[in-house]
Amino acid sequence: MDAGIGLPNALLDVRGPELVDWARRAENAGFSVLGTIGRVVYPNHEELVALAAAAGATTRINLMTSVLVAPPRQAVLLAKQAATLDAVSGGRFRLGLGIGGRDDDWQVLGVEPRNRGGRLETLITACRSVWAGDTPDGAESPVGPPPTDLPIVLGGYSEPAWERAGRLADAFIAGPMPPDAVAHAYQIVKESAATAGRATPRLYAARYVALGDDAAAEADRNVESYYGFGGQELVGTVRNSVLSSASQLRETADALAEAGTEEVCFWPASAQPDQVDRVAEAALG
Repeated sequence: MDAGIGLPNALLDVRGPELVDWARRAENAGFSVLGTIGRVVYPNHEELVALAAAAGATTRINLMTSVLVAPPRQAVLLAKQAATLDAVSGGRFRLGLGIGGRDDDWQVLGVEPRNRGGRLETLITACRSVWAGDTPDGAESPVGPPPTDLPIVLGGYSEPAWERAGRLADAFIAGPMPPDAVAHAYQIVKESAATAGRATPRLYAARYVALGDDAAAEADRNVESYYGFGGQELVGTVRNSVLSSASQLRETADALAEAGTEEVCFWPASAQPDQVDRVAEAALG
């Protein structure tokens, strides 16, 4: 199983140049992918822009939004942005999409958070149409550039999301949940793909990590800030899922591999630069 690491683009007090340094360090450490999380209404660095900067600073490591709150964005523009990032990275980009968990991420962009799943499906259709060279409504010619191969990755925590991934995605990414829950979700993804007559999407997973006692306080602060909108129960659930030791990380990775996961992305809950090295030592040996 491959191991990736997240950019700390959604952590508090991180400055832009630190993301570029982190990307270089992650590539040198041997990780397979750089992932991002993000919202609109939060002081994070926007995911596509952050990954574009990472693309310019690296040559090998893959790049993935894991995942982008997509439906409130304008579909044709998102398709063009994703294709551009695919081009400047030399085909290293995967577009991970989701519906998000906050209404304000939609409303601030002038879109009411209704029919979230249906809007996501419409956006996926629009993106693939643009990438295929079709002329969008209102245009006189296609919108480029054409991507070489731009996989769509879908996330989600509900059965409709898992079924959607089976019908539409090239890969499914399971967020922080127990490995047996990942296996259950992926079974639904596989059944949905079979019903649709499609190849089974690949399985990725993501888990939060902050290795070492010296990273614990920062991790707690970041989790509280990012997930506080959901109340203390959600904060506690996420906090308890953060991997804090090398042994925890390896045990979790082994269990995810057993569930069929091809790649796990370790999202940082601490922005200490040496977290890259600590995670690499634990995950890559």
